[in-house]
Amino acid sequence: MLELKYHKDLIECGTDEAGRGCLAGPVTAAAVILKDDFKNKLLNDSKQLSEKNRDSLRILIEEEALCYGVSHVMMEEIDEINILNASILGMHRSIEQLSISPKHIAVDGNKFKPYQEIPHQCVIKGDGKYLNIAAASILAKTYRDEFMAKIHEEYPMYNWKQNKGYPTKQHREAIKKYGITKYHRKSFRLLPEQLSLQLE
Repeated sequence: MLELKYHKDLIECGTDEAGRGCLAGPVTAAAVILKDDFKNKLLNDSKQLSEKNRDSLRILIEEEALCYGVSHVMMEEIDEINILNASILGMHRSIEQLSISPKHIAVDGNKFKPYQEIPHQCVIKGDGKYLNIAAASILAKTYRDEFMAKIHEEYPMYNWKQNKGYPTKQHREAIKKYGITKYHRKSFRLLPEQLSLQLE
């Protein structure tokens, strides 16, 4: 069973992102403040759960959280400011949406930039340690998957519905065959050949 939050005595939001390593689509971040009596045995790092469990947990979190925010940072912005800055920007935008101002921020991972003047703590693998970060990871993942399923309809040949934009062999083959779309991140190495070109 995960602990509720990092800082026991303060109103704390957990924040996390999904889609950092993808070749296409946005990076999506979420921030969640849970009630102090929130308990759930199933809630864990979204990567450890089935799609069905993630979807049912999303409904539960949206109903039971004190407040939450979710934001997509699109491909153009990722290309402009880089994926790490885009991930942090997404977290900031999600925290901004919260109707209650947190007094502490628990961040999944090891990199963050201060948001306003609210103290924060980075926690490596935090989505497997604290419920509020796990809840943020569920929202980030399910909202992003939903976005990828929607743009899959537009470009079914890349099979984003299944690979979610990650660099699978099939996704790379499709890029080789059909080229890139407006949803691809131009600053990413979309094909391994680019790697050797850049090194020459």
